[in-house]
Amino acid sequence: MDQSKIDRINTLYHKSKSVGLTEEEKDEQAALRKEYIETIRRNMRANLNNISIKEKDGTVTDLGKKYGGIKDTQS
Repeated sequence: MDQSKIDRINTLYHKSKSVGLTEEEKDEQAALRKEYIETIRRNMRANLNNISIKEKDGTVTDLGKKYGGIKDTQS
């Protein structure tokens, strides 16, 4: 999501608190918020899928492969 959309979300929020929004603006705000949340979830999932844990026995557990459905690309 680019900065202009985030700025628009903030603008609509401030306008909603001061004078209120039209129905079109409410729809735009809802769509932008939905897109923002989807972007955050995608980024969070990507970060979590890149975590590896070194176990006490020295082995490494790749959480993306174990829980995230990431397949091993090495043959």
